[in-house]
Amino acid sequence: MIKRYTYLNKIRDFYNETSLIKIIYGLRRSGKSIILTQIIDELKESGIDKEHIIYMNFESLDYSDIKNAKDLDIYIKSLVKDKKVYYIFLDEIQKVKDFEAGINSLRITNNFSIFITGSNSKMTFMELSTDLSGRYVSFRVNPLTFKEAVELTNTQSKDYEKLLFDIFEWGTLPQRFSFNEENTKLNYISDVYDSILLKDVVERIGIKDITSFNKILEYILETEGREFSSSNIKNYLKQEYKELSTQTLYNYIDALCSTFMINRVYRYDVHGKEVLKTLNKFYTSDLGIKKIKNNNKEINYSICLENLVYNELIVRGYEVYVGKTRKGEVDFIATKNKEYKYIQVSLYLNNEETIKREFGAYDSINDNYPKYVISLDKEDFSRNGIKHINAIDFFLSDNF
Repeated sequence: MIKRYTYLNKIRDFYNETSLIKIIYGLRRSGKSIILTQIIDELKESGIDKEHIIYMNFESLDYSDIKNAKDLDIYIKSLVKDKKVYYIFLDEIQKVKDFEAGINSLRITNNFSIFITGSNSKMTFMELSTDLSGRYVSFRVNPLTFKEAVELTNTQSKDYEKLLFDIFEWGTLPQRFSFNEENTKLNYISDVYDSILLKDVVERIGIKDITSFNKILEYILETEGREFSSSNIKNYLKQEYKELSTQTLYNYIDALCSTFMINRVYRYDVHGKEVLKTLNKFYTSDLGIKKIKNNNKEINYSICLENLVYNELIVRGYEVYVGKTRKGEVDFIATKNKEYKYIQVSLYLNNEETIKREFGAYDSINDNYPKYVISLDKEDFSRNGIKHINAIDFFLSDNF
């Protein structure tokens, strides 16, 4: 497995920090456990002996007797033999009831550097505000970036575009690259989705109407990149299946977001300088989920590229919005450190009409923030201060 330096570089400064809990969260099978093992390897390389490293995976039956915070506290403290720093790694900790209280107890009573992982919103700011408020740092892990996929597969430059289209179809969950046969890849991605459905949606969130849940996911994937309308999806469900209340619909969408299958992207009014909570869009965390849940077998490569650009921006630490202008919209506004970047995405700029549409999206924006158009074209179409970037160059660059 490749080193996930994108995440290790962010977490490394906190290795020896005992006052802050390190939370590593994200979609199931996106590589969180691998990152934990890579942190452990780096600690050992730095001279930390294995007796001061405690790793527990709560999906293993080895720890099935640890049911709650008290059990966790007692077990870990029983392993402490001296006053040196112990490095505690708790994988899929959300399976332990009231784990926040147990972790907080460990944090304040011993010399522990604690790392935890999880695959749902229990690992984010949404549900950790009481016991751990101000006492943790969090790092979201996504499936592989294009650059990481190139490294993992040892793809040469002449085959970059071939790999990109393969990713459009199958996504970048790390283990899926181990399989060559189509049926094997389908089975693997389906198993990942079923695991999310059972362990996160049914067991933790408590959603029982799985048919409706699947229908909503299918609709969102089929209409990805379009403005979301609750009335449209309710009409779709009514025609195809059954009626749902607006509250139930939004509960199911929240469940999809909290398990990191999809990401909600809010719109930003460029001229009004405010975030709008209506008519947002959704993008999937991994394109492979579309392969098993989208009834439309025609792949919309342009939307796939747009989705992949969004995911890349998130990995690079940007907050991302859809830009609303007086004349229409800009695909993305990416902001970091109080700086803004405007981004249009198109698969190819293969005719004058497309070029005019993509570059013309900026006509009503008069500020001096950088503006980009990203496509797979190798020819440079930059004009009027708007920079055109080849998509593969964008994915491989460290400087955007």
